[in-house]
Amino acid sequence: MIRIDAVWLAVGPMDMRAGADTALARVVQVFGAAHPHHAYLFANRRANRMKVLVHDGVGVWLAARRLNQGRFVWPRAPDAPYVALSHEQVDALVLGLPWQRIGPGGIITVL
Repeated sequence: MIRIDAVWLAVGPMDMRAGADTALARVVQVFGAAHPHHAYLFANRRANRMKVLVHDGVGVWLAARRLNQGRFVWPRAPDAPYVALSHEQVDALVLGLPWQRIGPGGIITVL
């Protein structure tokens, strides 16, 4: 099992033809560095394909997921170039659910 301590979502689109080296260069461009035990998520413009780059402390892993129908819930017009996600939010994102409603973003404080 690959240990993942933090998950980061890049808001801007990435060309899904990118291999491991190009994806790693994009991680450094967007996030500043690829940290060990961190995962970095990217989507294409239509948000129906996603790539995940994971730095395991020794090397990098690159995985892809494509939806046959629908699209991933991906942020648009960001205030920041990336967003930190919890493991629960990642699970919801991969399933196509509104991940922004899980965790602190979904807390109701006043009725």
